[in-house]
Amino acid sequence: QVQLVESGGGLVQAGGSLRLSCAASGRTSGTYIVAWFRQAPGKERDIVARTRWSGGTYYTDSVLGRFTISRDNAKNTVYLQMNSLKPEDTAVYYCAAGLPRNPAMSREYTYWGQGTQVTVSS
Repeated sequence: QVQLVESGGGLVQAGGSLRLSCAASGRTSGTYIVAWFRQAPGKERDIVARTRWSGGTYYTDSVLGRFTISRDNAKNTVYLQMNSLKPEDTAVYYCAAGLPRNPAMSREYTYWGQGTQVTVSS
């Protein structure tokens, strides 16, 4: 079992920044993909960024150049630095981990955090 706990969400004005954290505990694996998803009201849960504990990153086009996913292996923590935030970034952000065959699909991930709300005001 792997437990994921997100933190760092909040309310910020457009153009501002937030850093989300995802602390993992339990039977974490160096082969796991760790991803950030987000879900706005009435919309699908979409991938934002992902990384492996062993390296490599991916970003969805809408956040490329604004968001950075990083990890601290010693702390078993993955971060999502979000800069130049826009109102359309408003959503509940979730951390997920697992061995998905299709890393873009939320249903392929085994472990999930509880989510953290990010609200960007215009």
